[in-house]
Amino acid sequence: MPIPTEPIGSIPRSPRLQEKMRAFASGTIRADEMNREFDEAVRETIEQLEATGSPVMMDGEQAKPSFATYPLSGLDNLGPEGVVIPFEDGHTRQLPRLVSGPFRYGTYAGSYVPRAKKYTSKPVKQAVISASAMSLLYPAEGIGGYSRARFLDDLVRHAVADIRSCFENGAASVQIDFTEGRLALKLDPSKGLLRQFVDLNNRVLSHFAPAERQRIGVHTCPGGDQDSTHSADVPYGELIPLLMTLEVGSFYLQMASEAHPERALRLIREHLKPGQRAYIGVTDVIDPRVESAETVRDRVLAAAEHIPVAQLGTTDDCGFAPFSDDVGTSRSIAFAKIAARVKGTAMAAAQLGV
Repeated sequence: MPIPTEPIGSIPRSPRLQEKMRAFASGTIRADEMNREFDEAVRETIEQLEATGSPVMMDGEQAKPSFATYPLSGLDNLGPEGVVIPFEDGHTRQLPRLVSGPFRYGTYAGSYVPRAKKYTSKPVKQAVISASAMSLLYPAEGIGGYSRARFLDDLVRHAVADIRSCFENGAASVQIDFTEGRLALKLDPSKGLLRQFVDLNNRVLSHFAPAERQRIGVHTCPGGDQDSTHSADVPYGELIPLLMTLEVGSFYLQMASEAHPERALRLIREHLKPGQRAYIGVTDVIDPRVESAETVRDRVLAAAEHIPVAQLGTTDDCGFAPFSDDVGTSRSIAFAKIAARVKGTAMAAAQLGV
């Protein structure tokens, strides 16, 4: 069996699509026109993904405002001044703040799957945001008449429905984006916040049967926005042992940009359970240089020194444009890196005799 390889999610949106999304947000174009733009963007993205040889398809998150905020579309109980996420280059992203209950999702990720499936016969993976990221919407001072416990009950119910919606709409697998995991250690080095995040996500996962959890994976990275990260300075070893207590079938782990990959790979091997697979990042989405297939091959072979080949896969370190306005990486570079990943993984598999 060859070594499986999968994308993470977001592909940079074209300037035209970004312009149309801004126009739609300002009310200057109608929903039907916007939907036609999304159709074309997804069709082109999947066509180009197919050309790389990728065995698994994603829609490139072309229709999402961001990987994190898609569930909030249409909600009227949110306000500004939520949690601020600082990046190393000085720019920030700010989440909204829940101002009243009850909390619900305005959009489920499964609604994106049918559009992608129109354009490919290959398996489609759908990314969803983690419940722990959504938990950051609840203000520290609380909400009168709507306790944090009630909020978490509502959040878990909708996070479960979000994942189920993907399967119900034909997704072959679901990837939970957990980029706040490493950030939690920066905010709280005692690991208390990270433990809360892991427990909350496992609470969501407990609603799925073991066979369903085999089709669910978790992605982690130190953030990736406008060619900058928010927590790459946090040692990976502080995250991996707790991360890998999540009850999922797969882990998608940033590694190409990691300062000490061998140390991280040893920890992954130590905590990887039977039946689980570790998809190792072999392309650095922040580095504008396109990896050669040989570079990818060598990264795969290095990972195979620590992780059993039967439990090894490859991926990109992160999404290429998690927020719709991110122009840090071009579409051409993103697809070139994906093509190198696919080819380099196949080269490594041949050398390993699998």
